Amino acid sequence: MNKTETIVKPATPEAIREAAKILREGGLVGMPTETVYGLGANALDSAAVLRIFEAKGRPADNPLIVHVSCVEEIPPLVREIPQAARRLMEAYWPGPMTLILPKADCIPAEVSAGLDTVGIRLPASETARALIREAGCPIAAPSANRSGKPSPTTAQHVYEDMNGRIPMILDGGACEVGVESSVIDATGEIPVILRPGGITPEMVEAACGAVRVDEHVMSPLAEGDIVRSPGMKYKHYAPTARTIIYEGEREHVIAAICARYDQAAAAGERVAILGFDEHDFGGRTRISLGSAENPQDAAARLFAALRELDEMGETMALCEAVGLEGIGLAVMNRMGRAAAFDIRRV
Repeated sequence: MNKTETIVKPATPEAIREAAKILREGGLVGMPTETVYGLGANALDSAAVLRIFEAKGRPADNPLIVHVSCVEEIPPLVREIPQAARRLMEAYWPGPMTLILPKADCIPAEVSAGLDTVGIRLPASETARALIREAGCPIAAPSANRSGKPSPTTAQHVYEDMNGRIPMILDGGACEVGVESSVIDATGEIPVILRPGGITPEMVEAACGAVRVDEHVMSPLAEGDIVRSPGMKYKHYAPTARTIIYEGEREHVIAAICARYDQAAAAGERVAILGFDEHDFGGRTRISLGSAENPQDAAARLFAALRELDEMGETMALCEAVGLEGIGLAVMNRMGRAAAFDIRRV
């Protein structure tokens, strides 16, 4: 692809107007949201959407999420809004939730990866909503990283991956949630979580009375399976370092990680531990996942920690598992895909 100068600008009203002009003209913009930074294009412009796939090196069978600034913008983009979807919208929008709905003809096939559905999200980020309003069009935006790499939670992360590939990045500071939105198939009577995120299964059940979690949230897709949501690929969010996850009783996990660390280091590997602040790893190299008492810490820090592994030149990462309750499911989904589901029970 042709090289272009990439400018990073604080998300001021003037910068948002400039970014909106780029979008209207068919260009790409790095944009902050409350989850991760997105790589935005006019969702109704097929040529612009194809530039997202080119910039990311993203497989064409991986659908994109369409972002809107208010619920009034949704009806022209979909054929219907089922009752379960309406309940979830009322409960959790604006917020870190994407709803899979039957798509209208105006949504290009490139956005939906040829599916008859489309993911719609109303972000909580005021900057993101201001950009959508100013652009005057819905914005298709996957995470603004090179395909397969950890998602970006700061403008600097976007710059590292997209410098020379896009003209502009809006800097809105560090993302609050830190993992991508929950993706929920709301086309049937019972909502199905395809990708966990900040809106947890417990929250969906509270709003709708029932919920189902897709079997592939904690396992890889089989060869030939349809990718119904972003983030369902076999290996995703991955650092260069080989990544292994350990789960079980805390003492057993710490002992197993320390033993594997020493074995790998003796063999010449560069090893780091992704672990919690309360746990003692005996002075071995550790990247913090925050407090074990607060899974939101791990959600907010995980992608930055995976990027730090690459910056440090580590060849192996040994990770403490997180409980699957609440947002812990989202953390383990991302960590599991980064490790190609190499999860060891000890």
